[in-house]
Amino acid sequence: MTDLLAPLQSLNQGHWFKLICGASFQHLPAVRSLTLAYTLAGADCIDVAADPAVIRDAKEAIQVARNLVKAAQARGLDYQGHAPLLMVSLNDGEDPHFRKAEFNPHHCPADCPRPCEKICPAQAIVFNHQKDNFSGVESQKCYGCGRCLPVCPYDIIYTNSYMSTPEAIAPMVMSAGIDAVEIHTKVGRLAEFKQLWQVISPWADQLKVLAISCPDGKHLVEYLQSIYELISPLPTTLIWQTDGRPMSGDIGDGTTLAAVKLGQKVLAAKLPGYIQLAGGTNSYTVAKLKAMGLLKKAREQGADSRGEISPLTPHPSVSIAGVAYGSYARVMLSPIIEQLEKKEVSNSSVKATVRLEEEPELLWQAVELARSLVSQLKSQQES
Repeated sequence: MTDLLAPLQSLNQGHWFKLICGASFQHLPAVRSLTLAYTLAGADCIDVAADPAVIRDAKEAIQVARNLVKAAQARGLDYQGHAPLLMVSLNDGEDPHFRKAEFNPHHCPADCPRPCEKICPAQAIVFNHQKDNFSGVESQKCYGCGRCLPVCPYDIIYTNSYMSTPEAIAPMVMSAGIDAVEIHTKVGRLAEFKQLWQVISPWADQLKVLAISCPDGKHLVEYLQSIYELISPLPTTLIWQTDGRPMSGDIGDGTTLAAVKLGQKVLAAKLPGYIQLAGGTNSYTVAKLKAMGLLKKAREQGADSRGEISPLTPHPSVSIAGVAYGSYARVMLSPIIEQLEKKEVSNSSVKATVRLEEEPELLWQAVELARSLVSQLKSQQES
């Protein structure tokens, strides 16, 4: 099976797995390690920030994974060397995925208990960092979850939002660096979406997947229907990403309910294309989907008697096609990434970067952790 068809077949058969590194997450060592581990574990899509350096490191990690096929198979992994699709995100307006927290550490009282530091899932908030004595938000690590905002006793933390620039993304797609684009939108922003789409549409046929990510809201279905009318006919595979409770999957199992509920709502609308959950997804998500009969078996949708697929999927979905994992998937591997960072700090050369593949014991620990999540969804193809 070609690299192109492998992820699309997963999408068609209902076991599509997407790793969300984060639209604002630009910590290169972590992105590289996450991409490597989840590629070896069988991810179908890696979603990264629309940043050339991030894209470069993710592509490099995917190539490293492909060089480790035999080593992976020797350990009983199912990885066949297929490259996951590489995706970047654009936004048509204000969106929590496209922001970063900031504050002036000089305004922090000395006796502050620093709840912001304790609650940050990305460990982006530090005080007197051992490496360079830095205090504040490490911008490249922050992915905009906003959990630090309400816990600050002095209300001095704020966020800076930004708009992605499709003109900057186009060259990445043209140079075959990007396989998929995701547009983050909200109900009521059709004019803004249309403006963004006018820039994207000339090169949309070079994409393997276009995803539309939208949280719930009044008149959601009507809004998504308007978007579909605007982008039709679409020259590529379409995914509706139902963003239940953004960036909350690591908080607790209950957060997945919002994602499943929104998935059901969009599923009932019978929009052409595939439906993939996000926002609050975690280890509970697949079990919940199975219990509710919302996942499907192979060839149940969109496949003919030979199991062949039409990648454009102009038909409505009848079940959930996949799940995207963000904060939960990242936090799962954070102990491994922390160990790598400690090795880098203790190295005699402070500029040295310890890569995951250079530490085989940590590498395969990370892959097993990633596999424990990926396999929940991939087991569907065998059921």
